[in-house]
Amino acid sequence: MAKSTGREPAAKKPDDAAKPPVVREPAVPPAPAMRGAAKSVQGAALDGRPWHESHLAMVRRARRINRELAEVYPYAHPELDFENPFQLLVATVLSAQTTDLRVNQTTPALFAAYPTPEDLAAAPPEELEELIRPTGFFRAKARSLLGLSAALRDRFGGEVPGKLDDLVSLPGVGRKTAFVVLGNAFGVPGITVDTHFGRLVRRWKWTEETDPEKVEAAVAAIFPKKDWTMLSHRVIFHGRRICHSRKPACGACPIAPLCPSYGEGETDPEKARKLLKYEKGGFPGQRLKPPPDYPGLAAPEAGPR
Repeated sequence: MAKSTGREPAAKKPDDAAKPPVVREPAVPPAPAMRGAAKSVQGAALDGRPWHESHLAMVRRARRINRELAEVYPYAHPELDFENPFQLLVATVLSAQTTDLRVNQTTPALFAAYPTPEDLAAAPPEELEELIRPTGFFRAKARSLLGLSAALRDRFGGEVPGKLDDLVSLPGVGRKTAFVVLGNAFGVPGITVDTHFGRLVRRWKWTEETDPEKVEAAVAAIFPKKDWTMLSHRVIFHGRRICHSRKPACGACPIAPLCPSYGEGETDPEKARKLLKYEKGGFPGQRLKPPPDYPGLAAPEAGPR
């Protein structure tokens, strides 16, 4: 018989047995060393719980959003009508501070009158201003079109260059316009940071930046270069149709479970569906000549002025 020591063994604390085993997360690579690329993300989940994730988790979520948008908008495309790089360049310059629909209703008469850079460079300023008046800021835009057309004629043999540095050297052409032209006329990948793109990537917590070039750099670090152009189209499509600036249709959003900003807009599904625009709401799109795979209606031509 074992001799008693007079001391009872220490009793286990009640919660010791219930304590779950320690699960170690895989190592997370550091976030890119750039301002605006946060090391963690906070927000609100679909069920109202706080949203917190590592940089690696954010990258995975961002790429999943892109895959989901590819299924929602398999027909995503530039919403400006054009037949060649020169027309796309001109239309993109005109699209500043107006809708693509307004530009598409304006450019048929413009290109009929001035089909080439040489023709447009020689246009009387007053006549050009009158043609593009519906797009707004028509005097400044006319100066840009005359200047870029003259530069194409004098420096590039009447052809639109396919390099970023050459494009941004043209009057009225910045990085956004250049990437629209490069991505859609020359097949060169680029990220187009317009107001919709910037708004959505901040709502999705991909970056906190507001400067377009810094937004571009932050998003470029998340996605492979080959994805940049189509990513831009999908994000812009989503911003124009569902994730609106003032009242996003959260209750009708197909990527709501992936969105840290869910609840900023209408969450009731029936009310949210009434906020949908273009083909998602059963309305005409912005192009007078949409691609064959576009499921919506073509936009109407401009009425008499």
